[in-house]
Amino acid sequence: MFSPITAFSGFSVNDLDAARTFYSETLGLTASDGGMGTLRLTLPGGAEVTIYPKETHEPASFTILNFAVEDVEAAVDALNERGVVTKIYNDGDLMGDLGTDAKGIMRGHGPEIAWFKDPAGNVLSLISA
Repeated sequence: MFSPITAFSGFSVNDLDAARTFYSETLGLTASDGGMGTLRLTLPGGAEVTIYPKETHEPASFTILNFAVEDVEAAVDALNERGVVTKIYNDGDLMGDLGTDAKGIMRGHGPEIAWFKDPAGNVLSLISA
């Protein structure tokens, strides 16, 4: 019988110290020692993600983590003030003609979304709640 007690996701990075700084200091999330050389990231709502170092890390070609926010533009402004680049796609890079504006926000095609990268190149997003 399959009876899991809990579940969690994980992703790799090429520099665990840079990831700890980015996720804890830049994004303000709780990042703690996950044991066996990993980092445990606690997300809003209490879910946890394991971040592990990988020498041959290659950034995911898809969004690995989405942050639902009340106001995407305000969240983009706050991240931009902390040095996070949210304009990572050019017009036409997203599913054909669904480009982003100067701040990196896709508007008018469902919820507003802005993408950005962690220090390892993994893609994250802000999405309208």
